[in-house]
Amino acid sequence: MSMPRNPVPATAQTQNAQAWQAARRVLAVRLDSLGDLLMTGPALRALKEQGEGRTLTLLTSPAGAQAAQLLPFVDDVIVHRAPWMKPEPDGPGLSTHLELLEGLQARRFDAAVIFTVFSQSPLPAALTLYLAGIPLRLAYSRENPYHLLSDWAAETEPQEGIGHEVERHLRLVSHVGVTWNSDRLVATPRPGARRSVDRLLNRLGLGNRDDWYVLHPGASASSRRYPPELYARAVRELAGRYGLTPLFTGSEEERELTGRVRRQANGAGIDLAGKLDLHELTALIERAPLLITNNTGPAHIAAGTGTPVVSLYALTNPQHTPWRIPAQILNYDVPCRNCFKSICPEGHQLCLRGVAPGRIVGAAAQLLGREPLEGEVKASAAAS
Repeated sequence: MSMPRNPVPATAQTQNAQAWQAARRVLAVRLDSLGDLLMTGPALRALKEQGEGRTLTLLTSPAGAQAAQLLPFVDDVIVHRAPWMKPEPDGPGLSTHLELLEGLQARRFDAAVIFTVFSQSPLPAALTLYLAGIPLRLAYSRENPYHLLSDWAAETEPQEGIGHEVERHLRLVSHVGVTWNSDRLVATPRPGARRSVDRLLNRLGLGNRDDWYVLHPGASASSRRYPPELYARAVRELAGRYGLTPLFTGSEEERELTGRVRRQANGAGIDLAGKLDLHELTALIERAPLLITNNTGPAHIAAGTGTPVVSLYALTNPQHTPWRIPAQILNYDVPCRNCFKSICPEGHQLCLRGVAPGRIVGAAAQLLGREPLEGEVKASAAAS
């Protein structure tokens, strides 16, 4: 079911809606990573499509700039390592930020929207946009921003509940009268990447088969990684019971992890870690009958390609679940849920470690339309 076209009451909308409708050069600010940007995609698309002849420029991080390549409605990208967004040790200094400010002034944007999660302050970005002379500036804010924002929505998370990121960002743009026809994610690889992946699958003898899946065992935060030895047990069971072949994916830095899972799974499958660029990874997920992964970027790529997902979903954050696709979300309930930590503060990682590999097997069988064994049916039902 799609969200309503206008989830904010008319009385809550800004008086500047007409000016927003007339804006032609629009800047979107989202300085986070790949998955975050993909979940912002529906709001970005709504912004782009709202005004005739509108151009949409994205101000984002280096990781976000890669994800922007998968979003056909983004016209241009400005890459910036903002000092208020966990900069690297050799991150940007004042001169770099002043260069950004001068560049924004020169481009004479009509409007800008700052997309954040509730734990981030929009005000550093708002000050930058204010100094750049952008007349219309929208964001969520926990405190009165006065003139830093021309339009703002009160920040109610987490004290009044936490919504999915997709819903959060659509609610924000609806505050200035933006509507939409679809709230689905988009992840569109280059045609050349699709051809490359088709050739790869044909070489592997998988081109016309549906007895394979993609396994992406990594995640940027250690608290979101399902233990590799448990992944290996699931891989062995999926191979032994259903004859399913895994294609392991990951970055160059994750080759040790994928290699470890594969070795412990008796060498099952093919390790593609470090061998695919982002477009090829997206095309592979698009072709895959199933993706098994953690709460990480590829799960949101799958949401953009319509690929079913078994998500080993750590209970660190509630707002990142796979969006609008067939999915089995697996975790083990713990009292410390919603800790929002990148490293498990309790040291046990029980919200993931407590998931038995048999639950993965049952969830995968269900999504693939295979007949699960009796114990796997029970395991899958316990996950729902």
